[in-house]
Amino acid sequence: MNSLCEILKTQIRSDGPITLASYMTQCLLHPQHGYYTTRDPLGAAGDFITAPEISQMFGELLGLSLAQSWLDQGAPPEFLLVELGPGRGTLMADMLRATKSVPGLHDAAQLHLIEASPALKDIQAKKLGVYQPSWTDRFEDLPELPLFLVANEFFDALPIRQADRAGPMWQERIVGLQGDTLRLGLSKAKPLPHLDHRLEDTKDGDVVEFSPVAEHLAADIGTHIARSGGAALIIDYGDWRSQGDTFQALKGHAATDPLAEPGMADLTAHVDFEALARATPSLYSRLTPQGVFLERLGITDRAQVLASNLGGDALQLHIAAHRRLTHPLEMGTLFKVIAFYPKGATPPPGLDP
Repeated sequence: MNSLCEILKTQIRSDGPITLASYMTQCLLHPQHGYYTTRDPLGAAGDFITAPEISQMFGELLGLSLAQSWLDQGAPPEFLLVELGPGRGTLMADMLRATKSVPGLHDAAQLHLIEASPALKDIQAKKLGVYQPSWTDRFEDLPELPLFLVANEFFDALPIRQADRAGPMWQERIVGLQGDTLRLGLSKAKPLPHLDHRLEDTKDGDVVEFSPVAEHLAADIGTHIARSGGAALIIDYGDWRSQGDTFQALKGHAATDPLAEPGMADLTAHVDFEALARATPSLYSRLTPQGVFLERLGITDRAQVLASNLGGDALQLHIAAHRRLTHPLEMGTLFKVIAFYPKGATPPPGLDP
């Protein structure tokens, strides 16, 4: 069978260059050769590590924040507890452990996991099987109940498009061939009505990234919450408005050429949180640095409690984990948090309206 690189070359020779979004989709989700569909990418043996794998405190605090939102909205007797891209299930396991003493919460929760990777579904089933989770590939297939959702480092992996400003128009970045090698190029200049609002704050040559897939999903999540209640916590790296080229590939915890080995590296880009906020019909919280959010939820107090039972190398690793999650020079500032919530409610603890 042809490798994904050969499949892409054949497609481009036949149909012409493809958008960056199409390239990302095939690299990450191709049924036989996609990065996420063929492996467990997490941890020291993988290509990257996420906050839940760094410390149990991350998931514990997110779980308690969503639990308080459930209580603040009247503790509905049935609700959806949903995670987008649950990885190894570590975040959800920590959330559920931390909330087991919240009266009625676990009895009311229906656990749904949205996951594209067969390899990761198997790992999640082993870790979370006692909670009887359901899996789905599509958000829109969820039942109509109050929705309490978490998405940690999920939106950064959704396909993006990139466009270079060219006067009142844009040249979209596309993937084509130079000889027999995949290369990035530019389309002819064309209007992109989706980016009309960016003509006011960009100049010729500036790069803007946008993700119709991410915006559509944000609209679906926000519509569900506005209609049925609930809250969504979205945690990722990025900022309020996209500016510049942030498309990157990671392999073995190091940066690599995104076009070099299709399907063999993680492809991501910074999240444009303003675009998510513009897409949702629900209310949304103020965008907040991850470190500030976790400190408001009491991570330092929790760290001190856990530290009292540790010593030696375990204590040093625990201290380093706290710093990595919260310090401005680590994940504390690069990563941001935003919440969606319904009219008449307050945002989850840790966030301001």
